[in-house]
Amino acid sequence: MRVAVTGATGTIGSAVVRALLDRGDGVVALTRDPDRAVQRLGSEVDARRWAEPKSEPPPADALAGCEGVINLLGEPIDQRWNEAAKREIRDSRVLGTRNLVEGLRSADPRPRVLVSQSASGWYGPRGDEPVDETETVAGGDFLAQVVVAWEREARRAEELGVRVATTRTGVVLAQGGGALARMLPPFRMGVGGPVAGGRQYVPWVHVDDVAGAMLFALDADGSSGPLNVAAPEPVTNRELSKALGRVLHRPAVMPVPGFALGLLYGEMATVVTEGVRMVPRRLQELGYAWKRPDLEDALTAASSRAS
Repeated sequence: MRVAVTGATGTIGSAVVRALLDRGDGVVALTRDPDRAVQRLGSEVDARRWAEPKSEPPPADALAGCEGVINLLGEPIDQRWNEAAKREIRDSRVLGTRNLVEGLRSADPRPRVLVSQSASGWYGPRGDEPVDETETVAGGDFLAQVVVAWEREARRAEELGVRVATTRTGVVLAQGGGALARMLPPFRMGVGGPVAGGRQYVPWVHVDDVAGAMLFALDADGSSGPLNVAAPEPVTNRELSKALGRVLHRPAVMPVPGFALGLLYGEMATVVTEGVRMVPRRLQELGYAWKRPDLEDALTAASSRAS
């Protein structure tokens, strides 16, 4: 099929584009910088300019004739949150998705499915309580409310007859990006360890399964609504730290106090210090086959220095 991808040059976007191309699909990358997108993704990609996602729809002719759209727009969450950063985190997702749906409205023929990135942050901090897609009450913190508004904009495409799946992605393990980008340096120096006591749950997932789940959602007619994208077995931060130490053959016993993260990240630190035990019930029911369900295998692949 022919698939349009927003956010195609990011860590997840690059993996999604590779997976689409590997199976013979055509890819249209909607991007601010088409030349950079082609350099990063390859000449097989049809890169189309979408200059201002927050203020205008994408070109209708870039979407016309695509069978599906994968929406990965969003300012990185992993930064210190001040008011300007929070506004950009929200607007890049909410306004960008709103304008994408307006682009779908004008496309002829119109894509039949929208897979729109979401986040485990929808649930807010939940402690040890396992949560799946049957949960109807979102968290009340900043990130949860951003995700609620983000998903609401994506679901507006249902009014156009488009099937919509919102992929609530957990903590992504990826080579050269994702959560490991900040974890690896201290662990490689032998000074890594659990964060804020390490008892909080981490709904981890390897980037291969993020891409795999998104393509699965693109193809499977039964995949609509929220889909938790995480490995079948979430682990605590302490367990994740120990596994990474084993993979790197380094000690993982240097605890990182929560207040230190608070000094570094401010309000954003709660994303790390207060976890969520998110489980992928819908993907399991629909028959998705995980590519990297084993934590140490996923960490080995994501922490390899090989390209």
